[in-house]
Amino acid sequence: MSEDAPDSLIPYDEIVQEALRAVVGRVLGEIEQGGSELPGNHHFYITFKTGAAGVSIPPHLRERFPDEMTIVLQNKFWDLEVREDGFGVGLSFNQVPAKLDVPFAAITAFVDPAVDFGLQFQATVPDMAPETHDDAENDGSESVGDAPKGADDGSNVVTVDFGRKK
Repeated sequence: MSEDAPDSLIPYDEIVQEALRAVVGRVLGEIEQGGSELPGNHHFYITFKTGAAGVSIPPHLRERFPDEMTIVLQNKFWDLEVREDGFGVGLSFNQVPAKLDVPFAAITAFVDPAVDFGLQFQATVPDMAPETHDDAENDGSESVGDAPKGADDGSNVVTVDFGRKK
């Protein structure tokens, strides 16, 4: 494409982001339908903006992760509930149970390291650039704190980032 291409009147970037977030919803929905049992070695790292509209997390987690946090769905999670607009799940953080509600629009990354699959999304929260943060360290994964396998080589990660002219 040339730099002289006109701005699109069709919001392709938003449409693609919404479609890719639907992939996350479908995967989580299939896990919910299967009794919240993850097949084989599958497990998920889900990163989301804690300040996004509709995100509900306990105050101590919001204090610790004011911008973004990553959770792990692997062995110790419960009450997975997938809705059209997001999901809710129970997790344990340092042996303290917590209920989280996360809209799909707040998700910035979804990774399944068991099969080197990942999706990255543009943040939909205005004026919130990603900041460095500690891993959530929720109970249930021996590899919490380590980067998911393949995360640094970019293999099988789909990144959609449509630039907008200003």
